[in-house]
Parts: sequence; structure tokens; C-alpha cells
Amino acid sequence: MQKHGIHFLLLTVAGLVVLGVVMLFSTSAFAQDSHGDIYFFVKRQVMWLCVGLAVAVFAARMDYHFWERSWWVWFGGAFLLLLLCFVPHIGLRLNGSSRWLNLGVGALQPSEFAKIASLFFLAWWFSKFEVESKGFLMGFAAPMGVLALLLLPIVLEVDMGNTALIGATGLAMMFVAGAAMRWLLLMGAAGVAGIIFLGMHISERQGRLMAFMHPENFPNEFYQQLQGLIAFGSGGIEGLGLGEGRQKMLYTPYAHTDFIFPMIGEELGLRITLLTVTGYLLVCLCGSLVATNARDRFGLLLGIGAVMMISLQAAVNIGVTTALLPNKGMPLPFISYGGSNLMVCLFMIGLLINIHRQGKPLVPRLAPALLRARIQPRL
Repeated sequence: MQKHGIHFLLLTVAGLVVLGVVMLFSTSAFAQDSHGDIYFFVKRQVMWLCVGLAVAVFAARMDYHFWERSWWVWFGGAFLLLLLCFVPHIGLRLNGSSRWLNLGVGALQPSEFAKIASLFFLAWWFSKFEVESKGFLMGFAAPMGVLALLLLPIVLEVDMGNTALIGATGLAMMFVAGAAMRWLLLMGAAGVAGIIFLGMHISERQGRLMAFMHPENFPNEFYQQLQGLIAFGSGGIEGLGLGEGRQKMLYTPYAHTDFIFPMIGEELGLRITLLTVTGYLLVCLCGSLVATNARDRFGLLLGIGAVMMISLQAAVNIGVTTALLPNKGMPLPFISYGGSNLMVCLFMIGLLINIHRQGKPLVPRLAPALLRARIQPRL
């Protein structure tokens, strides 16, 4: 399994990407902002897919130690892009959040690039300060303080989801790096409490939180998740058939982006839904195998970070669309419409390919009899 982990990973990602394009063909024609072109989002997604594949090939061929040496460039660039979200006429404010940049031909979400920058920084930090990673200052306080430079603008954008995603991935990388568990647990609890506190003091987020706890009392805030549950129930085990879904016909908002997972359940049924979940489990398993076989500590941490970023994002999206988590707009990796996210996810797959290419050679297992023959002294 370890030897062929990268092959299973690539086949799984290819299947998820194909499923995403197929479902986009089925759902995006009914989107309100399609500008009268039923293939508007499909063409955009295919364009971003080509860009993402090119970026993945570049990441697969470029020595991953390049990102170790230049982490500060990408960290600083991501920080500046996040600040541009608050500049008038450059930043876009949609649905109460200022998390996009207006590029004229489309919107760019800087928090996606902040994900990569956080991976580069934390992998560099804990590979450079390996011995000190057990201490409080160098193993917890200092790296979290630097990471907060990226998290603060994302919080001010009112993007609780990506804040939690980057923070949780950072804690996972620190755990693998050997940071003290008591500080990680304390930070995790403080992060959850902070997000709940902010959610309760921001009107729109407060409604989503209350709808999660008492959906019958907040029908408007729970509407999107309710329609998603109806889609799953309508599809059943077999599904209504590809293209035959009804919830995408303006019943479920953002059916082609954040809520594309219920559309899969409605049209393709429980079997394909479970197969999709299995696909993300395979990405997590195979990616972790690649990371643990890395040649050095930086490759291990970078690979683990990339795997956790993709896996946690998929888990949050699936949790939201099945009403197991409060409503939060977060795309399903490789499947939902969204150029920035697709490109970043493919880039992280390229990093895993490069880590595999430079990984430690596998030592073949010798048969016990042959092993005894090799160590038996000559007479």
C-alpha cells in the first residue's frame, strides 16, 4: 500500500475532479448569476482546472525545499493580498464578508493562498527548531504568534470557516512536530470558544448558530441546510438520475458551489455519495503514507499539512451539508465550483507528488529463511 499510495491518491483525485465537472454540468445551468449562459460556470471551472493542473505539474517537478527557503516570500505575499480585501474598489464584499479581490475577469480569494503560506511557514519553523519544539516559547507561542498575522485579517473578513481550518491544520502539524499536548489542547479549546464568541456577536453568524441548535425556531437561517437534507432524502439509494435533480432549480442556494454534495446525493444516490466520502478518506490515507515516507522533517510536515488541509475542508463541507455542523460556506475540494480553491488543492497534490518522488527508498522485506542465510556465519 505504501509503495502504490501515490497512484491511489492520483486516481482518487482524478475521480473527484471528473465528478465535480459532471455535477457542474448538471447544476450550474440553474444558477442565478450564470449571465444567461448555461455553460458559464463549466467553462470557468475548466479554465481554472487547466491552470490548476499546470500549477500541480510545477509543484510536482520543483524541489519542495524551494518552498522551505522562500517561505517568507509567500507568507508576506499572502498577508498583503489579505489586506487588499479591505481596499475600496479592489476588495469585494459579498454576503457580509470582505474576502475576495476583484480581478475584472473574476474574483480571487486570498485566504486560499494563506492556507499554503501557513503550511510553508509551520513546516519550515518546526524543521528548523526541531530540538526546541518541546518548549512553550519556540514550540507553541512563537509559531502561533506568527500564524496569527495571517489569521487576524481572515477573522476581520468575517471568514470563521477558513480561520478555523487554518488553525486546526496548524495544530495538527504542531502535534506531528512534537509540540506539548497540553498547549495544543488549550489552544484548540480557546479557538473554539473564540469562534463561538464571535459568532454570537455577529448578527448573521449568530442566526446560523442558533439555527443549528434550534432549527425549528429559525426556519430562514436553516433553509439552505433543510433543502440539502431534502435532496439527500429525495435521492435515496439509487438517486433520481443524472440531471434529474430538482433542488438545484433555485430551491437550494449555491447548489453548484458549497452545497453541491447534496446534489450528488439527489441525482446519483447514496452509493455515489458514500463513494465520494470514501474518496476523501483515501486522499487522507494515501497522502499520509506519502508524507510519512518523506526524506526529511520539512517534507513530512509539509505533506501532513497538505493532507489535513484538504481532509478537514472536505469534512467541514460534508458536515455542514448534512446539518451536523452550523452552516458555513466552504467548497468541497475538487468538486465545488471555485477557481482559487481548485487551484490550491491541486497545488497541494503536486507537493505530495514531489515529496513522493524524493521520498526514502523502500527497503524490500527479506524472507525469514533468506535472512537467516544472510546472517549465518561461514564455516
